[in-house]
Amino acid sequence: MGHPKRNKKKYERPRRPWVIQRIKEEKELAERYGLKNKREIWKANSLIRKYRREVRNILAEIAGMKPTEHTMKKQEAIMNRLKRYGIVEADAKLEDVLALDVEHLLERRLQTLVYRKGLANTIKQARQLIVHGHIAINGRRVTIPSYIVRVDEERGISYSDYAPASISAIATSGGRDEGREPGEEVAL
Repeated sequence: MGHPKRNKKKYERPRRPWVIQRIKEEKELAERYGLKNKREIWKANSLIRKYRREVRNILAEIAGMKPTEHTMKKQEAIMNRLKRYGIVEADAKLEDVLALDVEHLLERRLQTLVYRKGLANTIKQARQLIVHGHIAINGRRVTIPSYIVRVDEERGISYSDYAPASISAIATSGGRDEGREPGEEVAL
């Protein structure tokens, strides 16, 4: 047990900290998705690793013997959760979870979706708008850039009612992406 007021880490650090290939890949991901530090990548990796481990155990039990009712419920719960968050497609099978990588999860972050919807000119600006409370989901202000957006919430991403009018004017008119229409999807 640990201290009741201190949360345990939700990520695992790399076992070998100075592998050049991994460092380059993490730097590229951090730049592409506007991440604050490597810890955000490690958290996403740990979450994907957890789902893959659970699915491997379920597949082993299904292949080894007759699966129990608990295993089948667990399988349905994992697949429903991943589909609800849009990490896998609606017609995905259990084996498709084994092919997931960290980018599938990073694509569902609020920061990435705000940028893709055209509410911000850059990925860094998207992070700043979220942290400052200018972005809302279905009218509810969300200030966490790493918030994983559900598929049904994705259409409700917009500027907060409390955001100054100048924020939406700046984000839709200026910056590097002047040729883009407001609300137009952007590919990273």
